[in-house]
Amino acid sequence: MTTLTTPVGAAGPRRRAQRRRRAIAAAFVLPALLLLGALVVYPVLFSVGRSFFDATGTRFAGGENYAEMFRDPATLTAIRNSAIWVVVAPTLLTGLGLVLAVLVEKVRWATAFKLLLFMPMAVSFLAAGIIFRLAYEEDPDKGVLNAAVVGVHDAFTGASSYPSARPRDDQGLREGPDGSYGTAGAVPPGRTVNLGLVGVPPGEVPARAEPASTAEAGPHELRGAVHLDFTPGGGGRPGAIDAAERGLPGLTVEAVRDGRTVATATTAADGSYRFADLPDGSYTIRLPAANFAPPYQGVSWLGPALVTPAIIGAYLWIWTGFAMVLIGAGLSSLPRDALEAARMDGASEWQVFRRITVPLLAPVLTVVFVTLVINVMKVFDLIYIIAPGPVQQDATVLATQMWLVSFGGGNDQGLGSALGVLLLLLVVPAMVFNVRRFRRSQS
Repeated sequence: MTTLTTPVGAAGPRRRAQRRRRAIAAAFVLPALLLLGALVVYPVLFSVGRSFFDATGTRFAGGENYAEMFRDPATLTAIRNSAIWVVVAPTLLTGLGLVLAVLVEKVRWATAFKLLLFMPMAVSFLAAGIIFRLAYEEDPDKGVLNAAVVGVHDAFTGASSYPSARPRDDQGLREGPDGSYGTAGAVPPGRTVNLGLVGVPPGEVPARAEPASTAEAGPHELRGAVHLDFTPGGGGRPGAIDAAERGLPGLTVEAVRDGRTVATATTAADGSYRFADLPDGSYTIRLPAANFAPPYQGVSWLGPALVTPAIIGAYLWIWTGFAMVLIGAGLSSLPRDALEAARMDGASEWQVFRRITVPLLAPVLTVVFVTLVINVMKVFDLIYIIAPGPVQQDATVLATQMWLVSFGGGNDQGLGSALGVLLLLLVVPAMVFNVRRFRRSQS
């Protein structure tokens, strides 16, 4: 048997070559390790240590910051909101991404559609926050969402005619408990009752309004006119219809007897109204409160009740394209023969989606979901930018609370460091899970 041996003189050069390769590798890795240590490892270790000291950083506080963290109502609100984010945002994004990825396969311009949905990822969180802060403005003249809501509401419900109108104090009209205005005394048929109002800006008088006028009432009718009791340029007689005064069209007028509305009319272009064929008796002429109701202003998107869902909506706008692209990549790698076999066996598209597509995509969906969980645990920019100051505490999450406690006025970096450690402990399990999923998928 022949034994192969390595010459003694060849071992030295080989070892030197191995050491040279290791030195070159270490030279390339060293800058990255230094940056990693300076930007990640050192801050983490420093924060852990700082969390055991008080606000001044000079007195060792032990676990006092961690106990205070769970006694502070603001921190408990942040934990609750973070839980809402973790449950709602990744679930919605994964579901939307899955549905859109499946539907995009059936769209002719699939690439353009994907590009359109993925485009918000190119927008910074700062810019996205400013965009949605403007979109959520409560004033319908500024906020596009409330402009749409008010438009739909007014299309079905209608807006009040003259929200700022009111009678003169000395003209015999009194305000009811519901905001309506009625004559101080009852009048019988055959009378003409003119109702003068003020407080209507000239720009709010409809263009179809004509000079106010009315006719004499017949024996079984009540007539009158609702007019703007104001003469441009001054002059005129309060309570009387002057030549330069215009009628107020579109107002609802009611004839009320014994507390019950017996007749209703709408004022014409000259402000006139008429109740015909009235039985004998006395009637109160009333302008219902609906004529003067303030205009509908829409939804308070950034109020305490809706601020968190509103910010989650902005987050969905940004990240839906990300989820769709990742799930679409997994969908494109599915075995088509299994899908076609199911269709040939008579399965509907819904059955194929629910029983074949979703189970085969489960690993991809899990990775997307966990990745989004890690991301929403650290969300900061959108909340800080979108939530107005008065509701900042209602929308706060752990990341924003950590900043507010440390630098945003709290000036307690010990408690802020404890919040940072808590956030790290919550994120690490999801990161470990994701790394293991990647390793299993590659093996």
